[in-house]
Amino acid sequence: MFLLLTGLVAGDSIEPDKGTEKNSQETKTVKLSCSYSTNSANVLLYWYRQYPNREPQFLLYKYAPSLGDHEDTSDDRFHSATTQTSTELTITDVRLSDLALYYCAVRVGAQ
Repeated sequence: MFLLLTGLVAGDSIEPDKGTEKNSQETKTVKLSCSYSTNSANVLLYWYRQYPNREPQFLLYKYAPSLGDHEDTSDDRFHSATTQTSTELTITDVRLSDLALYYCAVRVGAQ
């Protein structure tokens, strides 16, 4: 199974980390990561999944560490870890249906 990650710029800057094409067997765990930079402390980090010829699907958002450790996801298999410069999506119990294009995005709020 291949998972490809790309960066979606929705803030100051964000990009996928190198080596972001992943190969995994079902029931394994996959981690995808993006690096970002901003001068704001008010940052939300988002992850989306997109199937061919479909709209991107929201997976989760997570506050940057400066705002606390809140995470909102509709599927317990998806989790995110964040630092001041990166976000990592962890997908557990990988399934064939997880084969998709994954996007990371950063939203910078008002100071």
